[in-house]
Amino acid sequence: MIKDFMAALRFLTILPLGRPVDFAGHRAVPYFPLAGLIVGLLLALLDFAFQNVFPLAVVSFMGVVLLAVVTGALHLDGLADTADGLFSHRKSEEVLRIMKDSRIGTMGLLALVFVLGIKWAGISSLNEHRAVYLILIPAYARGAFTIAIHFLDYIRPEGGTARPFFAGNRSITGLVWLSVPVGLSLLLGFRAVILNGAFIGIIMLVTLYYKKRLGGITGDMLGALGEVTEAGLFLTAGMGV
Repeated sequence: MIKDFMAALRFLTILPLGRPVDFAGHRAVPYFPLAGLIVGLLLALLDFAFQNVFPLAVVSFMGVVLLAVVTGALHLDGLADTADGLFSHRKSEEVLRIMKDSRIGTMGLLALVFVLGIKWAGISSLNEHRAVYLILIPAYARGAFTIAIHFLDYIRPEGGTARPFFAGNRSITGLVWLSVPVGLSLLLGFRAVILNGAFIGIIMLVTLYYKKRLGGITGDMLGALGEVTEAGLFLTAGMGV
């Protein structure tokens, strides 16, 4: 368990945790939500440390920067590549080829600006339960990876970074650790219903779109799902409904 959790943390962050040993991607997948909790704790600690030093808008911007840096901007890169590919209105084979291109296009740039802007706006608007949201939402975003890997097929025929995550038997028990952030969300009271409802809605919309558009998912699309989920949940939390 500990080894697989550390493998998830090594893959999803740039934290100095040593070199991976006997990495088995599919065994790390269930622990993605727990790795997200670690990211969320770092975010909440930064927020707490600087709230009395800088204006809230500046601290919130620092939080957005931390989320990008701690992941090595891996998911943001996936977001840009996915936007360039999916919104090119090309056939599936051409979409996958565009996603492989390291250059960023107009749609990718716009996606980055919109998602980062929404995150900043959402975090800046957090008041009540601010620390709880900062801890939980990164966990939900990484939990989105676990759900997508469970329900969608990997569609890049030549392989890729994410292929090992789809190699194992995708049992429903692989979603068990998602219950940790869901359980902690009860600290929000009635707002937990809204947060979890938004999470389910975002996951359903994005994964169904992926399924209809390309018939499955790639590593870039996983990264895009995580970024969209994170931005959408911060926006939902910031609205204070």
